[in-house]
Amino acid sequence: MSDRLDTVFAALADPTRRRILSMLLEDDMAVTDVAHPFEMSLAAISKHLVILTRAGLISQEKRGRVKWCKLEPDALREASIWMQAFGQFDQFDLDGFERFLEQELAPVPEDKP
Repeated sequence: MSDRLDTVFAALADPTRRRILSMLLEDDMAVTDVAHPFEMSLAAISKHLVILTRAGLISQEKRGRVKWCKLEPDALREASIWMQAFGQFDQFDLDGFERFLEQELAPVPEDKP
């Protein structure tokens, strides 16, 4: 189980791959359509798709001359179950924590004579 979780979380760690998954929530997409909104080569997008496929988060199939990508939502089930174990704790206010850090880490203004 640990290796599979590591693979899923590693795939989710990249913002480009998370955006691809969000796009695939809508519907299956051709690889060229997945690549369209990104400012990177088709080869670079293909590398991201390979990582998502290895993690089981998407599947790819060839239909005629076109390669299609499909979201595999069940792949997130194991990660979701693992994360739910932490639900026993009070919800953490991340926005409030971010505001606190911004205040605490803000540069101290220098006194001017």
